[in-house]
Amino acid sequence: MTDIQALLGSEARELLDYECVGIPHSLLHLPGPDFIDRVVAQSDRTPALLRNLQTLYNHGRTAGSGYLSLLPVDQGVEHSGGASFAPNPIYFDPENIVRLAMEGGCNAVVSTLGVLGSVSRAYAHRIPFLVKLNHNELLTYPNSFDQTLFASVDQAFDLGAIAVGATIFYGSNESRRQIMEVSEAFAHAHELGMVTVLWAYLRNSAFKHEGTDYHASADLTGQANHLAATIEADIVKQKQAENNGGYSAIGFGKTHPLVYDKLCSDHPIDLVRYQVANCYMGRAGLINSGGASGGKDDLHQAVRTAVINKRAGGMGMISGRKAFQKPMSEGIRLLHAIQDVYLSPEVTIA
Repeated sequence: MTDIQALLGSEARELLDYECVGIPHSLLHLPGPDFIDRVVAQSDRTPALLRNLQTLYNHGRTAGSGYLSLLPVDQGVEHSGGASFAPNPIYFDPENIVRLAMEGGCNAVVSTLGVLGSVSRAYAHRIPFLVKLNHNELLTYPNSFDQTLFASVDQAFDLGAIAVGATIFYGSNESRRQIMEVSEAFAHAHELGMVTVLWAYLRNSAFKHEGTDYHASADLTGQANHLAATIEADIVKQKQAENNGGYSAIGFGKTHPLVYDKLCSDHPIDLVRYQVANCYMGRAGLINSGGASGGKDDLHQAVRTAVINKRAGGMGMISGRKAFQKPMSEGIRLLHAIQDVYLSPEVTIA
């Protein structure tokens, strides 16, 4: 706990002592060792899916806690191999990606069909695999911001994965097609007993308004989370909210004054609590993304994100670039620091 406080620095007391008042934690379905029996078993999920979800929760350093620490490395497609791996070229080799996840104590390794398929016979039985099904490749010129299916659920199942993931760019012109594609893929994954994880991201240039980027607003990301839970994503990946009032600022859609006056404040934990509330009050677990690598400040930012997520009622973190764009020993240290937050009983629910 001393290390966590030191890494938080001047924000330690503000983040560790804050109590949410808009949406009390008593209304949430919180993560815990019994989450599957207490929450998921009430749903229409099959016994095979419950088994695979339990496998996910029971792996790595946070095993048995109900919290997740995932390593995602699909950036070779999303951002190009050069942009992603030039800082540490060992990760051009998929085996090192899996090694980092294993030695970093992660619940699962998340990557592309090609990456995980290339080493599946050696590692699929040693750490849970999550195959990301669609990607936004940036070799098309000019760039087109869309998500394209690179793999099928059956391919992921055949290589030994227990879970699949996909992105929907909510707010984009292509979002409704993506919703249909991903909904069909997730339905088939559930038939096979596979866990589903949705990257519920926003993408529309209009969401940047008068100098503020509302792609990170609690109200807009919260609605994206609600739509993710609607297509039965078991886990929702979302960027951590940094502001609020996207609907009002941009002047579209529907909202309610109580969202801003009562349910949510400007405190970062309240902003993420609203994201959790939109995941059916936590029935679908919320994991926040770790964000881009920023150099020396990465460890502080990673721990800060984890503390906010946990205290808001979230289920964990999925952190990639902060871990793999540096020497493996440093990446392992960062992943362990994130996990320490979720393992600490002194970091409580706000």
